[in-house]
Amino acid sequence: MDPIRQFKDQQKATWSNFSVLESFTATTAPRLVSFAGIEAEDEVLDIGCGTGVVALTAARLGAKVTGIDLTPELITRAKENSALMKLEVKWHEGDAEALPFPDASFDFVVSQFGHMFAPRPEVVIKEILRVLRPGGTIAFTTWPSELFVGRMFALISQYAPPLPPGISSPVLWGDVGIIRERLGVAVKDLIFARDVMLFPALSIQHYRLFMESNLGSIKKVLQGFDASDPAKSAALRLELERLAASYFANNMLRQDYLLTRAVRV
Repeated sequence: MDPIRQFKDQQKATWSNFSVLESFTATTAPRLVSFAGIEAEDEVLDIGCGTGVVALTAARLGAKVTGIDLTPELITRAKENSALMKLEVKWHEGDAEALPFPDASFDFVVSQFGHMFAPRPEVVIKEILRVLRPGGTIAFTTWPSELFVGRMFALISQYAPPLPPGISSPVLWGDVGIIRERLGVAVKDLIFARDVMLFPALSIQHYRLFMESNLGSIKKVLQGFDASDPAKSAALRLELERLAASYFANNMLRQDYLLTRAVRV
């Protein structure tokens, strides 16, 4: 099988149970919508929409929103959420590297911790700019490599098999220099900001257990080592707890993130 296609199939499985985390990602969705500047009647595309927290937050303002995600289970959950909220959003199961929309279709293209997992940044950026109208806004959130979530991804990657050739690490999307390079001269008015997602947990052990039970990338690695090399499982769990301890206070885990906004020229 083509390695890119195989990687995407693995991503579908990895994120299939992400719905359990939507109450946490929902807390940061209004920040992205506000940062982007979305208002009523704007035509918005949410890439890597997951269970729809950003798309539905924008739709509640009166925006005309489309959401797309690679993982069918998440689109099913997004449809359930929009039905519950009685909000109209056009949901698509699809690939950020091959968006099924005509050129210049949207006023805004946004992504909350989503597009960063597309394997080829140059392809996903080309697609985002293609479907974005001239003068339209791209806005997204990512995890800086030097802060907690970026460091956690880096730690997991030390235990996981290496990424196949041609596939970029999602953590690179947290580097402002790399973002500038990737967006290049196709955009103007590039602006960065930072904010925090606070994750409630009684202890760092509770946080680690929750993440290894529900976050696909950690779960897959630990399940493999639990069966084949319990000592590595124990080492990874210990390292995760040590890392989390640096960001844990008052029964909250601090997860800093980066916001990026730019205008297509």
